[in-house]
Amino acid sequence: MGSKRQLVCLAAAVAAAAILLTASAKKSADVTELQIGVKHKPESCSLQAHKGDKIKVHYRGTLTDGSVFDSSYDRGDPFEFTLGNGQVIKGWDQGLLGMCVGEKRKLKIPAKMGYGERGSPPKIPGGATLIFDTELIAVNGKTSGDAKAESNSEL
Repeated sequence: MGSKRQLVCLAAAVAAAAILLTASAKKSADVTELQIGVKHKPESCSLQAHKGDKIKVHYRGTLTDGSVFDSSYDRGDPFEFTLGNGQVIKGWDQGLLGMCVGEKRKLKIPAKMGYGERGSPPKIPGGATLIFDTELIAVNGKTSGDAKAESNSEL
């Protein structure tokens, strides 16, 4: 009888541990791989971002708890950089590839593709998953309006 009781106690302990692990996994918004969510895609996509392009991006960066650590929207000044050559974190270099001018994406970036275990004090702790709401404004100085004007002039 004693071994049966021990088996029941062990099963109860395993079940409780599984419930706790599931609950903590659901609470954690951390990701281990880059996640790209397209929130808005323009009807036509005549300008796409490719490696080596100079792009302008509006963004809002938050931590998984919702706190904002940086925002070009708040400054009213989109961020400009060359895509794919390491000027920004890896999550951006990969997460913005193929994006259309006017498109909006949500990037969930694991620490290994962001600021790693060191973070970027004081606002970004080590090991932090980063969430960016992004909007591609221009590629090589051209906005979606410029692309429409070019295609109309060819008619």
